[in-house]
Amino acid sequence: MRYCFILVFFLFHSFSSFASGYNVYSVGFYDFELDEDLQGNNLTGDIRFEKRYDNVIFEIGPEEDNFFFLKPFYGIELTGDSATYINTGFYIDDNLGELFTGKNNDFNFTPSLGVGYYDNGTGKNLGKWLQFKTTFEISYLLKNNNRIGLSLAHISNANIGDKNPGVEVLSLSYQKPF
Repeated sequence: MRYCFILVFFLFHSFSSFASGYNVYSVGFYDFELDEDLQGNNLTGDIRFEKRYDNVIFEIGPEEDNFFFLKPFYGIELTGDSATYINTGFYIDDNLGELFTGKNNDFNFTPSLGVGYYDNGTGKNLGKWLQFKTTFEISYLLKNNNRIGLSLAHISNANIGDKNPGVEVLSLSYQKPF
């Protein structure tokens, strides 16, 4: 079953090879804690690559509102503790100006939901190999159509394991269109 995600990862890439979208390169902090208690904190570095396709897979809202267009992505994430997370899922990409004022600006909001295979390496045990990831990202469009983004993600097994410690990941990303 674990290798099924790796197969989906490569199939997803081959079926979408003629699509457009963004390659996302990210660095950040893995197991970033928002509370004041830092005892037992497993904070380490995190690098991530995602391929976000611009093809709409599902339309779940009104046609005139692109906030409800689900688009596919896949990615791999590695930590300083040798943890590996391979995932795939859906994201929504919306212009913040259009969302709030009806006029485009250079800021985008990109929430995403993914599922994938997790191997903790020598790092934090998340309780199961199957993990879910939710991410909220704000990015800024540069003049060359690349983007710089800041994201906060949560990875956990959604209580399907005996334990569910979960982790937060704070990242800075550079996004390049393809």
